[in-house]
Amino acid sequence: MSEKKNRSSARDKAKQIIRQHVGIIKTSEALHAGIHPRTLYQLRDTGDLEQISRGIYRLTEIEPVSNPDFVVVATRIPNSVICLISALSFHEITTQIPHEISVAIPKDSKPSTMEYPPAQFYKFSQESFVAGIEEHQIDGVTVKIYSPEKTLADCFKFRNKIGMDVVLEALKLYRAGKKFDHRKILEYARICRVDKIVRPYLEASI
Repeated sequence: MSEKKNRSSARDKAKQIIRQHVGIIKTSEALHAGIHPRTLYQLRDTGDLEQISRGIYRLTEIEPVSNPDFVVVATRIPNSVICLISALSFHEITTQIPHEISVAIPKDSKPSTMEYPPAQFYKFSQESFVAGIEEHQIDGVTVKIYSPEKTLADCFKFRNKIGMDVVLEALKLYRAGKKFDHRKILEYARICRVDKIVRPYLEASI
């Protein structure tokens, strides 16, 4: 009886710790916080924890994760930014349906190995990597995503990989929105060293 009570107490304490991590925790964080691996597995087996990716758990008592792919990337790879088609989709300036998460990392970084979600990594120069980052709270997790203007500049930079038709559609949809800041796009285009390519398309859009 005492052993059963101790197990229950350990699970309750673990759940309290995970709540302090907004309901989502990595195995390494759990161990560092003093949660025994056995307790994690017990919570998983009882349905109190859901494994949303390798080494990442979510308390089932919290609201379902609205964008688990972004949450997993932000949790597993803190020094990364959602970019290109994934960012276009987030900002609703594309009709493309991403089949993988586009992830920007510094050029001197090594891509992470993830079983889930499927991800395509793009290496950015330091100046380009840090420019135009927005932070969005998704399911209590801070997710870094490039702004629409930075994303458009990046799309021109990687036009040969994603397709010029995708780039021009995104520019058209962005232009149809309430905010059309061609100066900001050009500013990021200069950072990405594609301003001479971008300028004619922007001038045609003004």
